[in-house]
Amino acid sequence: MRCFLFLMMWVLGSGVWAQGSVQVEFTAKGCCLMCEDRIVGAMDVPGVRAAQWDQTTEKATVVYRVKKISEERLQKLVADAGHDTDLFVASDEVYAGLEKCCLYRSGCQGCSDEKRPDDQPDDRR
Repeated sequence: MRCFLFLMMWVLGSGVWAQGSVQVEFTAKGCCLMCEDRIVGAMDVPGVRAAQWDQTTEKATVVYRVKKISEERLQKLVADAGHDTDLFVASDEVYAGLEKCCLYRSGCQGCSDEKRPDDQPDDRR
């Protein structure tokens, strides 16, 4: 029964976890591994227990403590880092400062997922 409940919470994209934590999923526009680092890094704040971003679906999945931070604040942090979300559009100034391959509004031209920006191989594959 526990496995079923956990699976249902995960599939639905939100659910109450132990100690007041919630899991949410929202769109965060991006193109590549640098975008992933920036999106996940923007949510590396107190109250966030786990964050990940799926490049294929452009969805961020976050587990956070509702007493510490809100979903709206999380989406604002991502937009402030240059990535449009369901609730916020990144400012043109911040968006223009992204690496060329991260310009998702232009169709992700020139992205290369072979290496991270520091020329280190991606160990997650």
